[in-house]
Amino acid sequence: MKQYRPSRPKLFRRSLTNIPLFHAVPIRIRVDGWTPLRQAEFIGMLAQTRSVAAAARFVGMGRESAYRLRGRPGAASFCAAWDAALGKGMGKGIGMGLGQPPSTAHHATRKSTLSELEWRVETGLWQVILHHGRYLGVRKKLDNSALLMLTRRIDRIEHGIRDRAR
Repeated sequence: MKQYRPSRPKLFRRSLTNIPLFHAVPIRIRVDGWTPLRQAEFIGMLAQTRSVAAAARFVGMGRESAYRLRGRPGAASFCAAWDAALGKGMGKGIGMGLGQPPSTAHHATRKSTLSELEWRVETGLWQVILHHGRYLGVRKKLDNSALLMLTRRIDRIEHGIRDRAR
């Protein structure tokens, strides 16, 4: 009698797998919802399997809710990581050279509100760790630029100095 090995998710090996650091999508955190950790794990499994349904199933969420999360306001950084995980937009001149993330993917913009900056400081930046196309885990990093921007704005508010438009 023949015996077959159990099927495993198909791996897509790429020589350079560079997923940029990203901010989690700002949403109300629920235990059964898209937590920042769950969002980062989803991106990691998406890079390994290249299947939105399989990655969403891995983190215990649905494919449709993943697409809704992608369409929410403030999801630009998450979308950039999603596209990089699927290998879209990784050509020359896109800003993905030699492992460097795109310059706009994880920086807080000047037009961010105080609540957005607080969210970015609280949740930090997420880095997906891959090795030869396999998802190993995620690492949370502090977002110092958002913290400095937030403290500068709070200091200006306390001293009554109005932000000048650039």
